[in-house]
Amino acid sequence: MTFKILAIDGGGIRGLYPGHILQRIHEEFKINFSEYFDLIIGTSTGSIIAGSLAIDYPIEKVVLLYEVEGEKIFSKNNFNLGGIYQSKYSKKHLERVLNKVFGNKTLSDVKKNTRLVIPATDIANGQVFVFKSPYLKEFVRDRNTKIADAILSSCSAPTFFDPNKIENYLLADGGLWANNPTLVGLTEAIGKLKLDQDDIKILSIGTGLGKQYYSIDHALNKKWGFINGWERTKLIESILNLQSISTENIVKFLVKEDNYLRLNFISDRKLDLDNTKTLESLKTKADHTFTYESEKIRQFLEIS
Repeated sequence: MTFKILAIDGGGIRGLYPGHILQRIHEEFKINFSEYFDLIIGTSTGSIIAGSLAIDYPIEKVVLLYEVEGEKIFSKNNFNLGGIYQSKYSKKHLERVLNKVFGNKTLSDVKKNTRLVIPATDIANGQVFVFKSPYLKEFVRDRNTKIADAILSSCSAPTFFDPNKIENYLLADGGLWANNPTLVGLTEAIGKLKLDQDDIKILSIGTGLGKQYYSIDHALNKKWGFINGWERTKLIESILNLQSISTENIVKFLVKEDNYLRLNFISDRKLDLDNTKTLESLKTKADHTFTYESEKIRQFLEIS
């Protein structure tokens, strides 16, 4: 029996891209994601979508969330100086939005037909941290963790948002090690659920891959400090970008070609996590991807 995984990348406001693709899939193929997929995993902005699907929150409302709330979520802190002395954004509005969507639902409230996994980073102990719904009896740590808290932790990208504290853990963006969480989902299926690798199918949706993060022109004449050379948030965005690429390359070698479908787009320029002016463009790119890949998606999902 085939075990089906849905994996969604991190990428801030660019989460609109996978959100809109999934809306098109739902509309065209009548997919109920929590019933169809055996495991749903999402990092950072992808965790918002993954968590929503795992409790059957309508995907069209998730897309609307990006369009309506995006600008408020990425509303700059006063005197933040681009994230030098404090985080670029307050997480208060994001927290309000998440609490409105998920309320007091915990990871135990995930639909019984699927499993929810959300990567974060334990920055106090220098360790990876993975929230999991209690789909195995030994998974007791996160049983009572609110889904909104898990997502807020995974979304806490350094210099963009403050870390999130849950009990004795200080947590930040899962994208620092798993911006593309496909490999984490595959590891979970093989390592924890003891599944045969050839019985696993993965639909992986990115948030775009940018290019030209740094210019080679006059590079050796620059002062490569954190502020002036690496340009703070640009460094974080570059790291997340590279992590997604690395994971995709590894998964291609591990999973049979017919069992892995990656949907993404490439930009000639760098892609910001917080540029809400790109919303229309992101929806256009999502429509383009779905239009040109719809037959491949249909065959992959085995829709008659």
